[in-house]
Amino acid sequence: MRVAGPPASSATLVGVRIDLHTHSTASDGTDTPEELVAVAVEAGLDAIALTDHDTTAGWAAAQHAVRRSGRAGRIRLVPGAELSCHCPDGRGNSITVHVLAYLFDPLSQALVEEQARLRARRRSRLHAMARRMAEDGFPVDPEALMAQLPADSPGGRPHLARALINGGTVASVDEAFARYLGSDGSYYLPRTDTPVRRAIEMVTEAGGATVLAHPLATTRGPTVTADVIAELAEYGLAGVEVDHPDHDAPARARLRALAGELDLITTGSSDYHGSNKTIRIGQETTDPESLERLAQRCTGSEIIE
Repeated sequence: MRVAGPPASSATLVGVRIDLHTHSTASDGTDTPEELVAVAVEAGLDAIALTDHDTTAGWAAAQHAVRRSGRAGRIRLVPGAELSCHCPDGRGNSITVHVLAYLFDPLSQALVEEQARLRARRRSRLHAMARRMAEDGFPVDPEALMAQLPADSPGGRPHLARALINGGTVASVDEAFARYLGSDGSYYLPRTDTPVRRAIEMVTEAGGATVLAHPLATTRGPTVTADVIAELAEYGLAGVEVDHPDHDAPARARLRALAGELDLITTGSSDYHGSNKTIRIGQETTDPESLERLAQRCTGSEIIE
């Protein structure tokens, strides 16, 4: 689906409530793209970004839902994706970071090929983790788990967590990650991610803009230093996600100050995954001026209304 067009004007963005990081069943959320739009409308949001992991498969359905909604001209869709990348942490190690990509051309060959590679690796990893758990007696059927995934979905650990919940092993997704599926868990398997500079380069060449997701969320694991963020800004990173449920007040203050020094766009987002997390859609929001600045950098696709 090509949706090339001009960025939204400042007049169309004034006064709106914007959530720039949400997920649907196209990756590891529990709401379909259509349900996601309905939830956003119910929550009083005026714009959301659909940023499924390593796929644009939900764009068309979400676009149709926006255009069918009773708030035509008010609820808007910012097409995007969340890319898993490996990155130097500034301390001599390499860690996983997530890059939010917005308003890029979904038909860009480099991105299409890389997202297809990542989806295949994610599915293979999910199947291997499920098989290991089944072999150890957990109530998990690896083949049934994979069969339930949409064809274009990369799958992910939350799908395996839901299977553990359904089997009575754990009571929540958080418990599944804490006991078995987190990076310290005995059933965790690593991924092969995109080099972060390559991800920024591909999105920029596809007419999009990139934002570093939850960069100081220490509860998720190791984080990068300020020097690394500065280097990524020189390489083309457009912004940083400041207001995120996993950022405490000191982290937000540090990121806001750093963004000011580096002239990076600051965003706010819920990272909504439906019932897989307790986070509410719209729990964190983005200033309209930040979305305008992002849109002005982009030529790959347009904000849908």
